[in-house]
Amino acid sequence: MSEELTGVPEGARRPVEELTFREALGELESIVAVLESNTLELEESLASYERGVVLLGSLQKRLASAEQQVEVLMGELAAAPDDEARDTTLS
Repeated sequence: MSEELTGVPEGARRPVEELTFREALGELESIVAVLESNTLELEESLASYERGVVLLGSLQKRLASAEQQVEVLMGELAAAPDDEARDTTLS
C-alpha cells in the first residue's frame, strides 16, 4: 500500500503480532476502504489484500481465543453453586 494512501511507509508497518486488536482492526478497515476506492495500482492492491488477509486471520484467532476464555469463565460460574442452591445444613 502506498504511503500517500495510508500515511505509513510499507516498510514501516509493524508486524501483525505486535498490533493490539484495535490497531489491527483499524488497519484492516483502512485497507478495505482503500481497496474499495479502486485507486491503487494492481501490485499495490495485491499487497494490500495480502496484508488484509493476514490481519483478518490474526483477528479471527484472537476472537476465537477470547470466546473460549469467556466460555471457560461462564462454565466456572455455572459450576459454582450460589448461596441459595448450596446445602448449608449440618449433617
